[in-house]
Amino acid sequence: MTSPDPISPIRSFRLDVPESELEHLRDRLRRTRWPEPETTTGKDIWDQGPPLETVRELVEYWATGYDWRRLESELNSHGQAMTEIDGLDIHLLHVRSPRPDARPLVITHGWPSSVVEPLEIIDALVDPADPDAPAFHVVAPSLPGFGFGARPSGTGWTVERTADAWVELMRRLGYDRFLAAGGDWGGRVTARLAHAHPDHVIGMHTFTPYVSEPAGGPGPLTELESQWVADTRWFHTYGGGYSLQQSTRPQTLAYALVDSPLALLTWILDKFHLWTDRRSPVSRDRILDTVMLYWLSGTGGSAVRFYWENFPPRGNDERVGVPASVTVFPADIEKFPRFWVEQRFRDLRSFSVAERGGHFPMLEVPAGYAGALRRSLGSMT
Repeated sequence: MTSPDPISPIRSFRLDVPESELEHLRDRLRRTRWPEPETTTGKDIWDQGPPLETVRELVEYWATGYDWRRLESELNSHGQAMTEIDGLDIHLLHVRSPRPDARPLVITHGWPSSVVEPLEIIDALVDPADPDAPAFHVVAPSLPGFGFGARPSGTGWTVERTADAWVELMRRLGYDRFLAAGGDWGGRVTARLAHAHPDHVIGMHTFTPYVSEPAGGPGPLTELESQWVADTRWFHTYGGGYSLQQSTRPQTLAYALVDSPLALLTWILDKFHLWTDRRSPVSRDRILDTVMLYWLSGTGGSAVRFYWENFPPRGNDERVGVPASVTVFPADIEKFPRFWVEQRFRDLRSFSVAERGGHFPMLEVPAGYAGALRRSLGSMT
């Protein structure tokens, strides 16, 4: 571990949203212009999107019962900071472990996610209750255009550029060598870090090991893996409309997501419903925490533009030579067979299937996800 660079400062950052801004939001919610209800019913009621009654109840809670100050306090007590990299302010959380044997770990979120996700597991990773469990100095940056960092004013903030920025960020924090983890876009950034910067990345973990189907065919698959392939193909055919819109016309969406709290809520709520394990649902407070981060920072539009910057997604065939581990969560939207994963991740140390959880495991099964990181990253050197 090197010393932090004083020439490129990490600036402390504290949130204190004016009460007038929160009241303005509550007023907007009270004056919502509601559409007619969906025409689907029963078990199919979500087939057209979030049902009207469900959204009405959630908006009522948002306007009258939700406590932003709780999340504000959580963020402020977990090392919020800001630093300019390559002309853009990057927002981050940074919490150092009290343990002398702790190692640095950068955790990258995806969409429609935020630093609320790693916030759920930071304490357990930094200072685990079991003194024999591995401990980490945790760095959780907001992706470019997400959270309270700056919104890019020009093109070019790709996965590749983001990974390069994370190496610089970790250097500024004093970490020349570090571990990396993440999923969704965070999984792509993590894999790119490991591919492009093996001299800095000790090892990595992902729950979205994006890989291509082998050229010679799907290979030997278990019955479960065959089902994963079928489910993933179904998602690519029928579940990717949001991705195509964000990849091709993000500015069109930006007007709704920045101006309308209801549009922002329902665009995100739809994914929390579809992509999670019903046995471990994300709490309404954590869903609203995520929405509030986008709303108060005004980054609903700049966040979806990350899809445009990276369309079509790249890197599925980039070989990763550093130690890697994969955890598959059973309700995730894309799941890949071990044989496929081994074609890309050439030093695959572990490949496990969790008992439960979906696309947001830090929020759905935080103890399980933290445990997976400890088991997989703890022994990597």
